[in-house]
Amino acid sequence: MKKITIYRLLLIGLTVVSLSGCYKLQTDYKYNAFTLDPKINMTAKDYLLSRGTAGVGADTIFKWMQLGIEYAGIDLAEYEKTGRTYIFLHNSAIRTLGTVGGVTNQTNGGFFYDYPIPVFDATGNPLKSKLDPTADSLRPAKTWDEYPKSFVKNYFLYLILQGDYTFENLTVNNLSIPTLLPPGTVADPKVSKLGWVVTKTSPNPDATLAANIYFDKTIGKGFDPEGKINLKLVNSQDAPIMVNDRVNDRSAGYFATNGKIHVYDKTIGPFRYSYP
Repeated sequence: MKKITIYRLLLIGLTVVSLSGCYKLQTDYKYNAFTLDPKINMTAKDYLLSRGTAGVGADTIFKWMQLGIEYAGIDLAEYEKTGRTYIFLHNSAIRTLGTVGGVTNQTNGGFFYDYPIPVFDATGNPLKSKLDPTADSLRPAKTWDEYPKSFVKNYFLYLILQGDYTFENLTVNNLSIPTLLPPGTVADPKVSKLGWVVTKTSPNPDATLAANIYFDKTIGKGFDPEGKINLKLVNSQDAPIMVNDRVNDRSAGYFATNGKIHVYDKTIGPFRYSYP
């Protein structure tokens, strides 16, 4: 998916104008000006379904997102409501496959990989890793139904923002935005390693460590304590929208008829700050 926002195109255009004041532009280059329209002329729900499990040909990039929402029992009408910003997950943000230990078609990236499932013995006690006998054994999930429905529901509620946010009203400073995730929601550490993540309500005092993630299964909460998400613009050529100081968008600024959509292809942790 290509970045289609008018704002990025304007940024590039301003750069060209600036450079023309210092260098003579070549006259033998034929330039055809055009503007890509970020309006998708459908609701966020319809956009999800159009590229989900019933997508045309190979265009099923939201398949795993749709499967997760349906498994969690979230009414798709939530994606038709106005005054919201929707974080969409490309399949790669949930599961990527590759070769692991010489075995092909193994999960090696995405949410399933970054927040794996603890392995227990027949009596319910956690098994220890063969590589590190002091650490619990973990394995990537293969499908959403290996997590409890409530866990998956809370994750996707975190990806629905209350309010309309895009390039027009975001800056290079983090904006903390309420989501549909209820404040105080906790992830069970016996369900996923997400429950081991220590989460905070204020930024790390050391700003250089803002993207770090701290794990401690005895005190971890997993989800943002206030049910909020951070968005900001990155001061770079592409000006991506960054989530929680960790993940840049794959493409952003889609105008659905009921709100804005930003798409990500890397794991989004449902918390703003993590440190000891």
